[in-house]
Amino acid sequence: MTANRHSLADLERGTPFERRHIGPDASDQAKMLAQVGFGSLDELTAAAVPDVIRSTEALRLPDARSEADVLDELRGLAQRNQVLQPMIGLGYYGTFTPPVILRNVMENPAWYTAYTPYQPEISQGRLEALLNFQTVVSDLTGLPTSGASLLDESTAAAEAVALSRRVGKVKQGVYVIDADCMPQTIAVIRTRAEPTGVETVVADLSEGIPAEVAERGVFGVLVQYPGASGAVRDPRAVIEQAHGLGAVVTLAADLLALTLLTSPGELGADIAVGSSQRFGVPMGFGGPHAGYMAVRDSYARSLPGRLVGVSKDADDAQAYRLALQTREQHIRREKATSNICTAQVLLAVMAGMYAVYHGPDGLAAIARRTHRYTTLLAEGLRAGGAEVVHAAYFDTLTVRTEGRAAQVVAAACEAGVNLRLVDEDHVGVSCDETTGRAQLTAVWRAFGVEAATFGDSGIDELDAAAGDPLPEALLRTDDYLTHPVFHQHRSETAMLRYLRRLADRDYALDRGMIPLGSCTMKLNATTEMEAVTWPGFAGMHPFAPVDQAQGYLTLIRELEERLAEVTGYDEVSLQPNAGSQGELAGLLAVRAYHRANGDPQRTVCLIPSSAHGTNAASAVMAGMKVVIVKTGDDGDVDAEDLRAKIEKHGAELAVLMVTYPSTHGVFEEHITDICAAVHDAGGQVYVDGANLNALLGLARPGRFGADVSHLNLHKTFCIPHGGGGPGVGPVGVRAHLAPYLPNHPLQPSAGPETGIGPVSGAPWGSAGILPISWAYVRLMGSEGLRRATQVAVLGANYVAKRLEPHYPVLYTGPGGLIAHECIIDVRPLTKATGVSIDDVAKRLIDYGFHAPTMSFPVAGTLMIEPTESEDLAELDRFCAAMIAIRAEIDKVASGEWTAEDNPLRNAPHTAAQLGRDWEFPYSRQEAAFPAGVEASDKYWPPVRRVDGAFGDRNLVCSCPPMEEYDS
Repeated sequence: MTANRHSLADLERGTPFERRHIGPDASDQAKMLAQVGFGSLDELTAAAVPDVIRSTEALRLPDARSEADVLDELRGLAQRNQVLQPMIGLGYYGTFTPPVILRNVMENPAWYTAYTPYQPEISQGRLEALLNFQTVVSDLTGLPTSGASLLDESTAAAEAVALSRRVGKVKQGVYVIDADCMPQTIAVIRTRAEPTGVETVVADLSEGIPAEVAERGVFGVLVQYPGASGAVRDPRAVIEQAHGLGAVVTLAADLLALTLLTSPGELGADIAVGSSQRFGVPMGFGGPHAGYMAVRDSYARSLPGRLVGVSKDADDAQAYRLALQTREQHIRREKATSNICTAQVLLAVMAGMYAVYHGPDGLAAIARRTHRYTTLLAEGLRAGGAEVVHAAYFDTLTVRTEGRAAQVVAAACEAGVNLRLVDEDHVGVSCDETTGRAQLTAVWRAFGVEAATFGDSGIDELDAAAGDPLPEALLRTDDYLTHPVFHQHRSETAMLRYLRRLADRDYALDRGMIPLGSCTMKLNATTEMEAVTWPGFAGMHPFAPVDQAQGYLTLIRELEERLAEVTGYDEVSLQPNAGSQGELAGLLAVRAYHRANGDPQRTVCLIPSSAHGTNAASAVMAGMKVVIVKTGDDGDVDAEDLRAKIEKHGAELAVLMVTYPSTHGVFEEHITDICAAVHDAGGQVYVDGANLNALLGLARPGRFGADVSHLNLHKTFCIPHGGGGPGVGPVGVRAHLAPYLPNHPLQPSAGPETGIGPVSGAPWGSAGILPISWAYVRLMGSEGLRRATQVAVLGANYVAKRLEPHYPVLYTGPGGLIAHECIIDVRPLTKATGVSIDDVAKRLIDYGFHAPTMSFPVAGTLMIEPTESEDLAELDRFCAAMIAIRAEIDKVASGEWTAEDNPLRNAPHTAAQLGRDWEFPYSRQEAAFPAGVEASDKYWPPVRRVDGAFGDRNLVCSCPPMEEYDS
């Protein structure tokens, strides 16, 4: 009996979360260590991680807690947020997420654990969903080409400034911003414009571009439609005037308003930008939300970010793929036109599905209801003696109250409604689809309008008497969303099945391993995800008074402190809403630091040739000159070339950007020497945090010589990739750079007064998903994070050892060890047999795997990162597939199969192929059910290999027209 006796303390501990997060158990770790040649994780760590960077002290983090305890903590934080009716506006609105979309997209791992659709054959579901989103944006804006989402409205507008400069006729001059644009957008544009030498002018354009501005030359103009004040003005005269000056015109347009108002394209605009947040995406204290950009035809091939196109597969069947400049920063580097690397795919999918579910009539009905409530609110205010400033509006009113604005806002708050304090004399009020009669009454009372005058019957009387304040000349008359997809899924049954059908076409982490090097596709635990959709977090407006957001602010502060602790930095900003934006924020901090020290000439950014392409693009955006440093044959930075470049550019050296471990997956032995050499020359060191999953708990960049890093919360800290976004890219800095972190004009507590300005539209970026990373750190604790890193390094070395007899491992460190990823070289096999890296990647689909990262950082190679979350059985299944593929390549080499007709060249194979006449020199079994693939578990790609070049030559980026469906 005593053998079965357990203490209460033992029983209360339960299973630590780290055992759920880390795939290999102790027994499997022992087998893997034996394969690699070590007796323990600590022995492996001591051999793989250089002594000069290794941390000796434990991280000062709270002890790990159970999943139940962490959820209780999160509930307590959510309860400290006071969620009032959001009537602040400024681009963020209450919205009702249809539960069928909330449960089956936002909360569904089939959607949120997917990766960017770079392998289109196994991404047809999310590509179709993104094509729907592009069609919604294109139809509503009246512009033919829309991208697959940008990071938010403000950064989309900043991208439009860069695009206008690039494609416009006027190469000098200023960029003119209407004074009625969103204040956060104006601020982000200023942050982004100044380092690149773009001068911005904010002017009241209600009467046109002022003559003194026009005389200076104008290369672009931005107008908000409707304005931040709520005013609906006809922009045609300004657009015509701007075009007469040779300027490119952008309208920042509200998608819901565009269901009723004339589209930007019909008005003559060249570009439209905005947010799709109010199409069913919760506010989440500022994000994540899918920004959008749509352009005229002639700008399509200059569009920043991702673009989904329609192509064809090997059977000439319609197939979708990412088109054109996708990941252009990898190809063009310092010549890239944007540093955008991620998008907001999960949120774009939600917004697109919101339009699919409601259809054009439903969207218009939501818009009319929102507008009608605004109209009745205005009529009641006027009847009570208040002055509504603008006669024409859609959903937002500016109300003049001499000296009483703060009092009105406070009274509304007492009644459960948040209004916008514009200044001491003006209050902003915005309606949305969640506005009801109770909110009208509360707002009237706050303004001192006698509530009894407007009970339910009074509202009906107002409704009967009130006209429509939208100008007749701006009412929309054309049809939109005419494609069948926006008319076929009205019932929840139909919608549910459509979402399931698309999800079944995709491969995500819920199916199997996605061994992508540099991308860290690890477990996104349900406990970490759960709080994101709770109303206490999801329902917060980003510009709500901070005393209503104490739960959020506590979570943000604690996450910042814990990220600073694990990285060795002094301060962290969570504002950047993508890794690329974290890079930009870090480089802007370095630039500001040098300028503050009287060294404005320090503009040279040294970047190793192997670096992630966003590094160079971000440096150019930060006003720096990129100088490439050679990479040695072993994958390390060429120390001799680095010293030569430092000597050459000494007085001009601003910063060295380096990825650590290196982009080649190796711990460089001389990183501290490299940092010291840069510091001795007066420069700063930026360590790209993309590979932090190999360091966490073992080494801290801020302690081994780095001054600044961005971190990828969507890699190391478990925020899911969501099919290509959301991402979060916080920036960590040492104390001397802290005064130059991002800040925000609408929330002073979001950053230092001396900061660089905002890099995102919301004060804390994509705050709505920060509970994920907070929960991960809380669940794992110091020791759990350390073991996760050790097992990630173990997994990579295990895979490398298993595959090394079959494929060369391109780069290794001392003892033949690697960090958390390995690069295998397919080039010799390609040269000998003609089997390409594409053939291997597509053949892996037949074996039930997503391919590793292809041809980065070295063309013709595969970069494999297993992470700590994959168990030994899955690692062995992947290794077995790769070994079997090598045997297939050998059959090509021997002449058993020709280079033109073999299972690799014809991969992937679809179910439809098996039902047709078989003309291949291998069997159906070999094609679809190679060794290790069970028929009952088979993943079937919906299309054969996609023809990328055809899609680029014949660019189609919205739902095909009706006649194609008819045919």
